[in-house]
Order: sequence, then C-alpha cells, then structure tokens
Amino acid sequence: MNKRLDREPVIDAALEALVFTSVDDVSARLAGTGYLASPAVATTVFLADRLGKPLLVEGPAGVGKTELAKAVAQVAGARLVRLQCYEGVDESRALYEWNHAKQLLRISAGRGETWDEARTDIFAEEFLLPRPLLTAIRGDDPKVLLIDETDKADVEVEGLLLEVLSDFQVTVPELGTITATRRPFVVLTSNASRELSEALRRRCLFLHIGFPEEELERRIVRLKVPGIDAVLAQSVVRVVGALRAMDLRKVPSVAETIDWARTLLALGAHTLDETVVRDTLGVVLKHQDDVLKAAAKLDLDAV
Repeated sequence: MNKRLDREPVIDAALEALVFTSVDDVSARLAGTGYLASPAVATTVFLADRLGKPLLVEGPAGVGKTELAKAVAQVAGARLVRLQCYEGVDESRALYEWNHAKQLLRISAGRGETWDEARTDIFAEEFLLPRPLLTAIRGDDPKVLLIDETDKADVEVEGLLLEVLSDFQVTVPELGTITATRRPFVVLTSNASRELSEALRRRCLFLHIGFPEEELERRIVRLKVPGIDAVLAQSVVRVVGALRAMDLRKVPSVAETIDWARTLLALGAHTLDETVVRDTLGVVLKHQDDVLKAAAKLDLDAV
C-alpha cells in the first residue's frame, strides 16, 4: 500500500504560540531588527498573528513589503520560506514535483516487478520534491511563508493558494492530504499591477504600505545609514518628497532614499546643492526623462 501522509488537522496550542503580545510589542521588536513600523503596520501585523490570518501587503515597490516578512521571521526565530512569483510560475514550482530521475533509477533497479509493485514505491515521500507552499506547512518548526509579488503570477496560481491559505493543507493525489501541524505566518505582497481575486483577498487581512510620513522616513534613513548628519538626512527626505510630487514615470521609493543617503555619505557631501543633486539624480531616478524633468523643475530653495 502507498504510504499516505493525510491526517487530521492537529493545531496544538503549544505549537501555535503567538509571536507578539501587543501592538507596542510589534513596534518594539520589529524596530530591534531595523524595521521601523508605522502604527497601521504594527496593528495589522499584531492582528495577523493573533487571528492566524494571512497578511496581504500592497503598495509600490521599495516601501518595505518584503522586508516586513523578513523582519517578522527574524523576530519569531522562524525560517523564511519564499515563493517568488513571476509570469509562468506553476504548480511544480509553487507546490511540489516528483523527482523523475530518482523514480527512473528505482524502476530500473526493480526489474521484474509489476507496475503496481513499482508504483507503490516510486510515489512515496522520498521521491517528492517539496516547493515553497508544501515546505511551509510541513514540520513543526516555526516558519514565515512569503509569497512575493503575487500580482505577477498568472490568475490560475491563485487557485493553488486558496487551499493553502484556507485550510493550511496541500493535496498530493498519490499520497493524500498533508495538513499543517504548525501554521506558518503568511505574508503575500503585491505591487497592484494586477487585481487579485476577491476569493484570495477574503482569506487575508489587508495592509497598504505607502510612502512614509517625512518624520518616519527621516528616522528610517538615520537608522539605515549610520553616520549621516541629521540635517543632511532631513534634506534628502524633503527632496525625495518633492520628487514624488512630480509627474514621473517612476517616483523614488524608500529604498532609493536610503541609497541616495548612502551615496552622499560616500561622496563626503554635507549639503544638497545643485551640483550634488545633478550628479547623483541617477541614484533615485531610473529613467532619463525623469532625470531631465526633475533637473528642470526641482527648486532646492523651495524644499
């Protein structure tokens, strides 16, 4: 007989230990990893942990969606399991696939066996290659499942996610249903390049991370770029804010703000004057027409 892995869901209270005790605890412990969370982010992370719900995080690229999952994993002492979505990702990349080479070797070694006898062995767990979704629900060790850039995957992939996010289980036809004994903390990220299905959204708590307020972004820069002068950090944040107010193809994200601050520190710049800005705009803007527009419209005296 096939060795089956299906079993009744066992969600033990001890195994389902909560990561955070309060919203303030989220803020403090994430800050300890270098992630400064706004009150909205801290509250939603706390609720996702307390309610055991997946967290769907939407927002522009570079605002810290992926870093949030990494920070939670670090705080929880959990293994980060990442499914990077892209156009064409399918079940074999997201859930599991069979080790065909190893199966062929097993069939070759068992010459003289009937197909029924060989099939019993080659569809056993030792021939299974787990991919991120299956990996995340197997075992009793703590995990954070990051489903990154979900909107880049095809619509069909969302169907693969529904069983995992609803019941934290995966069905392998040859083996049975594999159900989590310890649920992972799940974070899905999206840049909103495609509308996600309502069925997927219903299974998640929703969090939008936009560009931070000036004060929070200044604190982020001071934290991520040790040694930068407070005045220069404030100038960088204000100029980036002015660039975001322009009609650009790609406005700078927090990641670009940090890169620009590091660039200025490396150049030994103490102020943002027209020469420094002109020479380093390529760090924060990624299209030539944006660089030209910013160079023509940016008024440093008004920032």
